[in-house]
Amino acid sequence: MELQKKILDLTVSQVDRVHERYVLIKLTHNEQLPEIAPGQFVEIRVDGSPQTFLRRPISIHFVDYERNELWLLVAIVGKGTQQMAKLKAGDTLNCVLPLGNFFHCNFFEDKPLLVGGGVGVAPLLFAGKEFCVGNTKPTFLLGARSAKDLLQLDEFRKYGRVFVTTEDGSAGEKGFVTQHTVLQQEEFDHIFVCGPTPMMKAVARYAREHNIPCHVSLENMMACGLGACLCCVEKTKWGNLRVCEDGPVFDIKELLWE
Repeated sequence: MELQKKILDLTVSQVDRVHERYVLIKLTHNEQLPEIAPGQFVEIRVDGSPQTFLRRPISIHFVDYERNELWLLVAIVGKGTQQMAKLKAGDTLNCVLPLGNFFHCNFFEDKPLLVGGGVGVAPLLFAGKEFCVGNTKPTFLLGARSAKDLLQLDEFRKYGRVFVTTEDGSAGEKGFVTQHTVLQQEEFDHIFVCGPTPMMKAVARYAREHNIPCHVSLENMMACGLGACLCCVEKTKWGNLRVCEDGPVFDIKELLWE
């Protein structure tokens, strides 16, 4: 299934500073939002930032079709995202969407596990909601450096069980997501992952060792977001593939990871 790409001027309905380094931007449109699948992303034109020449790729955090609202969880890391953090209700963002492939949420799976770290938790909220459409309650396993770095926990709890790890032990279990006891105590049908590459590789090793299907959402550096510039290529068993166009979601069996 390929969803139609559009260029839309979306209106900011709300901006929340959910962390010193993250903002939650809610967007709406005067017409119905296009069909969007979990795991896809948008390319945003950043106006008012002379140093930002290219659009910025941002994962789609959530879509609320009843409110006709799209959410973006944005990490403030450079001039472009700093400018986005200054947005206010009523401002406009020019977006190309939806882009990339997506998580295939199989509603017949009894126990999907969604694993995220840092801002990589962003696409998992929408995926969790989609599983719930099929009456499947997913399990979320979310990792961060410390309790203050955990994002949107109350939102995740609306759609499934939430387990947490922190590197300093200030919330949940101390350590990394692959060390959480839920992985020793329970079995899962499918694992979906997004976050820092070392974390995704560790989860991929766990999935291979336990023969569990696993899909990861890569966060390679992107420029155009449309597959033209070849800046985001990933080495796979099929050759170099473009993460923005052939991904960002890949089966770990395709990737040349150790």
